Amino acid sequence: MKKLHLACATLLIAVAAAGSQAPSVNVIRPDSLRWSTPPNIPDISSAWVLGSESANSAYVLRVKLRSGGRIPLHTHPDTRYSTVLSGTLYVGFGTVDDAQVVAVPAGSVYVAPANVPHHLWARDGAVEYQEAGTGPTGTAVIAPPR
Repeated sequence: MKKLHLACATLLIAVAAAGSQAPSVNVIRPDSLRWSTPPNIPDISSAWVLGSESANSAYVLRVKLRSGGRIPLHTHPDTRYSTVLSGTLYVGFGTVDDAQVVAVPAGSVYVAPANVPHHLWARDGAVEYQEAGTGPTGTAVIAPPR
């Protein structure tokens, strides 16, 4: 009887091991991204890395802001976590006041809480950053670009 239990246990382990495979690595290369520029904010181009604006799931959005470029005062319905990949991004919350922006250098992360007005500026040169959050998401511009 012990041999039967041992044989059954061994068979179950073998079947389980055969059915389970290591997950594959999903690599998304920068050259595979589809970049677009919104007609009302020509200073930026962006590409969805993962997810989409309308999906009810996690997303990652890559953004390039040209040197001197600005993203006007706006809000998002969800909290966004932004990592600066290159350059220094200047971020301001509330009203647009260039004296009140905070420098966010490459490698740093800033958090834009849901529904809090903020604006961005590539004051010192071009900036690339990546935003992550949970959708659905969107952008509501409060003030036109200057």
